Amino acid sequence: MENNEESNESEISLSSIKHEGVISKVNPNGYVISLKGNFNCEGCKAKSACGVSESNDKEIEIFDSNELYNLNESVTVSLKKDLGLKAVFWAYILPFILMMFTLVISSYFFAEWIAGILSLCVLGPYYLMLFIFNNKFKKAFKLSILKYN
Repeated sequence: MENNEESNESEISLSSIKHEGVISKVNPNGYVISLKGNFNCEGCKAKSACGVSESNDKEIEIFDSNELYNLNESVTVSLKKDLGLKAVFWAYILPFILMMFTLVISSYFFAEWIAGILSLCVLGPYYLMLFIFNNKFKKAFKLSILKYN
């Protein structure tokens, strides 16, 4: 019985990204967690795009937790790896693709400096769209809280 539980835990840990943190605020609809520096980031392939490993001052909000946690309690925040890759795509890869596509197409019709400005201006509406659909992204990228062992 213990072997099955251990194998399930190892499968979960392999399929998710985990960061240790401390509950810094308790809100009626969720928690604000301050993430600690994570030594696991050193072995992660996405650490250069993630941004969590660069600073110790990261705070995230988690909504709709099933358990009750206290202020200053140590917890582990978990996100499925495939959701982490999707987040990197939406935050870094797609804006780069849009910018380069706009630059290449507009360079055929306009001067280089105008094409460069247009390719930068395309990012404004893109990030505005991300801001407008913020609630949908919060639902899609669900983070889990686990008590720190």
